[in-house]
Amino acid sequence: MLAKYWKKIGMLILIIACVFNIMSKLVHKLSLNKEMLYSAEYMYEQQQNSSNEENQTN
Repeated sequence: MLAKYWKKIGMLILIIACVFNIMSKLVHKLSLNKEMLYSAEYMYEQQQNSSNEENQTN
């Protein structure tokens, strides 16, 4: 019986896995405001690190 329906069972498992993946990403998605704040903090830290490296070499 399993040999007869293996394609359908595989597709069902694949669809369920995709739905769980999408739902997980939607639930754990950061808001745009937080995303922008984290990006700004990262860029600021990178700028500080590069300016510190320039000061140490001069």
